[in-house]
Amino acid sequence: MLHAVVEHGGFAQASGALHKSQSTISYAVNKLQDQLGVRILEVRGRKAELTEAGRVMLRRSQVLLKESDALEKIAGSLSMGWEGELTLAVEVLFPYPVLMDILNDFSQVSRSTRLELVESVLSGTTERVVSGQADLVITGVLPTGFLGEKLLSIRFVPVARFDHPLLQLDRAITEKELKQQRQIVVRDSGVKRNNSAGWLGAEERWTVSNMTTVVRLLEQGLGFAWLPEHYIEAQLEAGTIKVLPLGSKGSKGSKGSKGLKVSKGLRVVPLYMVFPDDDNVGPATQALAEIVRKHCCRFEMSSF
Repeated sequence: MLHAVVEHGGFAQASGALHKSQSTISYAVNKLQDQLGVRILEVRGRKAELTEAGRVMLRRSQVLLKESDALEKIAGSLSMGWEGELTLAVEVLFPYPVLMDILNDFSQVSRSTRLELVESVLSGTTERVVSGQADLVITGVLPTGFLGEKLLSIRFVPVARFDHPLLQLDRAITEKELKQQRQIVVRDSGVKRNNSAGWLGAEERWTVSNMTTVVRLLEQGLGFAWLPEHYIEAQLEAGTIKVLPLGSKGSKGSKGSKGLKVSKGLRVVPLYMVFPDDDNVGPATQALAEIVRKHCCRFEMSSF
């Protein structure tokens, strides 16, 4: 209750978040202060603020709450034998067809486990690792202090519509020329949103929430973007979207997966599988992880 009061800024707000009466929360927090013998909160106007002692107590109590939650999860997993709920957090870069194959296979062995799939971008995915708000995470960035198992590598290529002005130059494009054009990027889905996926530093930038919108904007000729090669494979083969020839003058590029021509602007981003809580990996999570490994291995082999 104390954490809710601090997080939401007052007793009334905490009441709504916890679905408890304001008087119940107020009584509980006051009793806690009496038991500890220190003042934790001071009410200023309509807002409850932490005292210096309160900041120390809150910081230490966060560790206790985290350990308590972990203990409850472990007990629940042990008593049930198979998790009743499972959260899978996946970076949106992950190949969609592969994800569908994984979920299809898991549905055959899930034993009615309720699955929550969270698709996020950049720090939105790593936040799931650090906070422990997922049982299994597929991320492009490993947070400090966590180990990950590499699954596959995603190839990014700079692309635009076939008639984009940059493609009319009929030569290698310089970074300076690229920065003068509008770039379309995907918004970081994290709470702090410190990044934008693949932003080059272009003078004009349009930021959207998902890669589907990026592709639609590209098809309208409204800019260029770096996109996963597998995500636009059909458009590349049809010629409606083309790879921008970056690099030194006269560069001819090279052959990527499926024989598609890519330029020197190719970027490779590894994706990792992480268990946020190694001590609480239940049988359902383990089964899902094994399915993920199997399909990622097939994807990697088919990319060569």
